[in-house]
Amino acid sequence: MKRIIPFTKMHGAGNDYVYVYTPDNPIENPEELSILWSDRHKGIGGDGLILIGKSDVADFSMRMFNNDGSEGMMCGNGTRCIAKYVYDKGLTNKTVVTLETLSGIKVLHLHLGNDGLVESVTVDMGEPILADTKQCATADGSLRNGMVEAGGKTYQGTFVSMGNPHFVIFVPSIADIDLVGEGRALENSPMFPERCNIEFVEKLQDGSLRVRVWERGTGITQACGTGACAVGTAACLTGNSGRESRIIMDGGELLIEWREADNHIYMTGPAATVFEGEIGVEE
Repeated sequence: MKRIIPFTKMHGAGNDYVYVYTPDNPIENPEELSILWSDRHKGIGGDGLILIGKSDVADFSMRMFNNDGSEGMMCGNGTRCIAKYVYDKGLTNKTVVTLETLSGIKVLHLHLGNDGLVESVTVDMGEPILADTKQCATADGSLRNGMVEAGGKTYQGTFVSMGNPHFVIFVPSIADIDLVGEGRALENSPMFPERCNIEFVEKLQDGSLRVRVWERGTGITQACGTGACAVGTAACLTGNSGRESRIIMDGGELLIEWREADNHIYMTGPAATVFEGEIGVEE
C-alpha cells in the first residue's frame, strides 16, 4: 500500500532540493527517500531532500539530506527556499523568520517581489568557525593558506566551517580544474576526518569570485550557500576581497557580507519554486 506525499521542488541559485512539510506529511526514512527521490533519471531529481518541520525554539525547523542519504548540518541555499515555502504557502506572515538547524538557529530576512511572493532572502548565517579539530586534522584545527595533499597533488587553501566544513582553494583559472577527480580526492583527504566540501575559486578582474563546488555526499552542485559564506570568509582572510564579496557559482550569484559589528556572515540570494507534485511511498 502506498501513501501519497505532496512535495515541492525548489532551487536557490541552482542548488535544488525536494521539500516536504512534515507536520502534514511525516517522513520515517528520509535517508532512503533522499537517495531514491534525488535520482535525476528515476526519481524527482535534486541535490537531496529537505524536511520542513515545527520547532520549540524557532518558527520552523529543517533537516537536510544529501543525495547519498547522509544528513548535513544545514544548507544555506535551502534555508532561503524554506523561507519562500513557508511564506508563499501562508504558513507564516512574518518577513523575518527563525529556523532551527543542526548548526544553530538562523534568522531569515525575506524580500518580496511585486507579486507579493518571496523573491530573495538574506540569511544571518552566524559566525564562521576558523578552527575545529573534529573537522580539520591540524594541531589546532585551523588551516589558513595551508597545504593539503590529495590524489598525488598538493593544494594550498583555507579551512572555514559554517557548521559544515569547507576547504577554499584560490586558483589562476577555474577552467583548468578537474572538479570530479580533484574534488573527490580532497573531500576524502585524511586532513578532513568528517569529509569536506571543496570550493575552487578564481578571482575575476572586476573583483568578483568565480566558484565551483564539490559538495561532500553529493558531488558537483550548481551552488552552495555555506560554501559561498566560506569563500567570502577565506577571501577576506587571504586578502582576495574585503568584507563584501560577489560570488558567482554555476547556478547563479550570491552576495556575502562578513559584518565587523557582530562577526556574522550574511548571505543574500534568490529562491525559486520549480514545480509541485505528489509521490507514492510504500508503507
